[in-house]
Amino acid sequence: MAARNTARKRAFQILFEGDQRGVDVVTVLADWIRHAHNDNRQPPVSEYTMQLVEGYAERAKRIDELIAQYSVGWTLDRMPVVDRNILRLGAYELIWVDATPDAVVLDEMVQLAKEFSTDDSPSFVNGLLGRLKDLKPSLRREAE
Repeated sequence: MAARNTARKRAFQILFEGDQRGVDVVTVLADWIRHAHNDNRQPPVSEYTMQLVEGYAERAKRIDELIAQYSVGWTLDRMPVVDRNILRLGAYELIWVDATPDAVVLDEMVQLAKEFSTDDSPSFVNGLLGRLKDLKPSLRREAE
């Protein structure tokens, strides 16, 4: 599972970079892949990282709507950029990736928040993703 953990971390970093630069995440992903091919010091981008980034990109508008709708006291643009992108990645994997157990997604996203964000972020990420997990069946029906 260490490979999946690394894939998630890289996917988060790509989403974060795209957000910070104001560039589409698929463009950032292509940059990362190109750098990995041209510079052997750069780690390769795994298939799972690509799946996560591309899957998020396909549903980015809906994911942002869900985060905005269910976050209490935070608008999307007021949210810390790290938290916003952890939530984006987590919402995609939680709702649309059936192969990953919900508990694993929540745990991995909380760990990313602990590593990259504020002391309050893990509980915020856990709470919001937990709410989305509870609503997952109805959210999936809406998306289809």
